[in-house]
Amino acid sequence: MEANLFLLIGSGVLIACGVYMMLDRAMTRMILGVLLIGNGANLLLLQSGGQAGSPPILGRESEQYADSADPLAQAMILTAIVISMAMSAFMLALAYRQYRYRTDDIIERDEEDRAIAKRPTTPAAAPDHDRSDDPETGKPSVSGDSFGPRSFETPVKEAENDQ
Repeated sequence: MEANLFLLIGSGVLIACGVYMMLDRAMTRMILGVLLIGNGANLLLLQSGGQAGSPPILGRESEQYADSADPLAQAMILTAIVISMAMSAFMLALAYRQYRYRTDDIIERDEEDRAIAKRPTTPAAAPDHDRSDDPETGKPSVSGDSFGPRSFETPVKEAENDQ
């Protein structure tokens, strides 16, 4: 099988440009990056099918080419087109929602994400722990655990000791 160098370079350029555009903070550039990556992947799948050939129809007597074309690559390209269009539609819906709330295309860092990232890694600061944050300082407080029994595992441990 011979590969078409022009299509390989074209698919590499499309994927490289798509990755570069996806790394931007503008939502429209991210959407265009997803589309470019999808088209570059489709070109790579087209190359994997090999040279053009006769249609893969059983019982066909007139053959234009010596070999028949590989239908698997074409089916995979159709599937990739559907997936990339669904991904684009989802990202367009996110962009529309962001525009309705902020009227801005740039995605900024969320301050709540920064606060969560700065939390200590102690078990008391874990999200599933019962301690609540102090509303003034934002640090974990002991008073958050003062409700209910001392520990929710105490009845389980007592039941294990009785047996």
